[in-house]
Amino acid sequence: MSEAVYIETSILGYLTARPSRDLVVAANIEITREWWDTRRSKFQLYTSQAVVKETSQCDAQIATQRLEVIRDFDLLELNQSVLDLAEQFLERSSLPAKADVDAVHIAAATIHGMDYLLTWNCKHIANAQIQKKLAEISFDSGYELPILCTPYELLGD
Repeated sequence: MSEAVYIETSILGYLTARPSRDLVVAANIEITREWWDTRRSKFQLYTSQAVVKETSQCDAQIATQRLEVIRDFDLLELNQSVLDLAEQFLERSSLPAKADVDAVHIAAATIHGMDYLLTWNCKHIANAQIQKKLAEISFDSGYELPILCTPYELLGD
């Protein structure tokens, strides 16, 4: 059975982005597309209604393009367990209150047993200092935090 990956909103942003002159953004776009083209088939891909909602809030044409990408993904339920864990993440870690949707992404991936949460959000999600505390909170709640990483970290062979 293949490993499970939760696709967070920033991945869709880079996957559907226009070319950029910013070297970091251009590199992230290229890495995301390379992972998508060469590695995604090695994983079971999931997302949640939180990603659908965030994606739907941008420009209608871009939203349509991004929603098409995740059309066939299984949606993880944002049940009370997810919301409770997200609240714990906000209360007990250094995640700021404005990162409430990020906490939901992390909680959904954790509660539903994902192996990875794929993101380019390195401020609130793929952040080594925050991740340590999130792992502790998850463990205290009886769950294992998935690996929170960028596509670059999952390129592999």
